[in-house]
Amino acid sequence: QVQLVESGGGLVQPGGSLRLSCAASGFTFSIYAMSWYRQAPGKQRELVATITSGGSTNYADSAKGRFTISRDNARNTVNLQGNSLKPEDTAVYYCNFIRAGVLYWGKGTLVTVSS
Repeated sequence: QVQLVESGGGLVQPGGSLRLSCAASGFTFSIYAMSWYRQAPGKQRELVATITSGGSTNYADSAKGRFTISRDNARNTVNLQGNSLKPEDTAVYYCNFIRAGVLYWGKGTLVTVSS
């Protein structure tokens, strides 16, 4: 069955960097666009970035210039590199894709940006 497993979260100081990974299985990874979302405490889940099957990328305004999404179709992984992190980047980060109108989510990985 479809599985999305996020990893790489943790505690990072403001201005620091973090690399998140999402390992995908149970579907033909290479043909789907993949996205990273995040949900901060008390807030709605929001889109961070998307990468298409062809490698084109789109970012939320809050992520532009600081986050980079990438994919490795040989390893069935999608990554999110975050730099110059701010306390407001603190959230649970989820990877996601849509197949036949159905949204699939991982369980998320917590990123805490704090000194």
